[in-house]
Amino acid sequence: MQEVRIDDLRDPQRTADEQAVFDFGSKLEIDLDVDGIIAEAQRTTGLESIDDQTVYERLAAQVGALEADEGLSGIGRMVVRQRLVGCLQARLRFEDFVRRHPEALDIELEPPVIVVGLPRSGTTHLVNLLAADERFRSMPWWEVQEPIPVIGDGPGRDGVDPRYTRCLATHEMTIANSPIVSLMHDRPPHGIEEDCELVDLDFCAYTLEWHARVPQWRDHYLGLDQRVHYAFLRKELQVLSYLRGPRRWVLKTPQHLEQIPALLHTFPDATIAFTLRDPVAVLQSAVTMLGYGDRVRRTEVALDELTAYWIDRIERLLRAAVRDAHLIPTDRRVDVEFGEFMADDLAMAERVLTTAGMSVSDTARAQLAAYVAGNPRGKDGRIVYDLRGQIGVDPEALYERYSFYFDAFPQIGREVD
Repeated sequence: MQEVRIDDLRDPQRTADEQAVFDFGSKLEIDLDVDGIIAEAQRTTGLESIDDQTVYERLAAQVGALEADEGLSGIGRMVVRQRLVGCLQARLRFEDFVRRHPEALDIELEPPVIVVGLPRSGTTHLVNLLAADERFRSMPWWEVQEPIPVIGDGPGRDGVDPRYTRCLATHEMTIANSPIVSLMHDRPPHGIEEDCELVDLDFCAYTLEWHARVPQWRDHYLGLDQRVHYAFLRKELQVLSYLRGPRRWVLKTPQHLEQIPALLHTFPDATIAFTLRDPVAVLQSAVTMLGYGDRVRRTEVALDELTAYWIDRIERLLRAAVRDAHLIPTDRRVDVEFGEFMADDLAMAERVLTTAGMSVSDTARAQLAAYVAGNPRGKDGRIVYDLRGQIGVDPEALYERYSFYFDAFPQIGREVD
């Protein structure tokens, strides 16, 4: 197995291609004007109407937080602007679709299975594994990028959805230009992604924090009544099941960890797969991934600032989890301890299915086993993480800071020396 060690997080030694992108970004001027973003989304979709006008207020709050981030390069600003325009385009198309097909909101969803846990804690592997069971409806990346098909933009002669084709082209370009990023978090078109990407059509998720330093947006987001936004997510799932069933969803996003009350209010019949992993290992993984990406999307990496933000952010997620975990009914919760999951992922998946009241047939076992066989851990290489050497943080200080989490979930083992 190829091992990759990133020794230049603090002082990036860019490749020629990375330097070219960085130099281009230093000269690029990107306007984040709210009216301009709205106008572009309306012009490119030919649509203008959104029923809930508070969407624009939250869009403005996100833009305000981005403008306060003086470290974003032109490339970084371009990426977040494209994201904002894309979310607004998708929202306009969603609203238009519901007006034309109001019956989509009559779809009755079956009890979902929802993976809840820290980022980098095995949630991606678990949701992709469960999604291999064809009884589930899930969200592949190509569909997350463009949830509602454009009218008239049907499959080509090869029968392939053009949304998939567009997503594949972007993925191939990413692999070619940033293979290390793909090792840390690959996003192939068929890979199952997070529903926070979908709920952010309501401009209400924590996702923006992964793209920029936006404590202003974090505070705004934490003050929102997420019951309203999770209700919107439920409507989106109804529409997507209407477009191509089935109606039993498997979902995941780390944001749920601090939104358990809203999650259970919206999906009271859900089975929760509660992933548990050493948060110090999570931190070193997240900071390495974000720090590496910052070498082209920011004017400087500022690794200490990045690390301090995510030490605090993970603590907020953990404290919310400890506070609210008891709200999940014990007969519908499966604790997915990371070490146990990695030792026997098929057994853990079967436990989740059984808890959800789903029979584990020979067909289901074969589908799960086929996914595991085709996606061995580290098949394309492995990043070697080093919290002390690469990031400059003493693990013991973090273990003391996060001790309340280990006290609440003593089955979690330490992973970082």
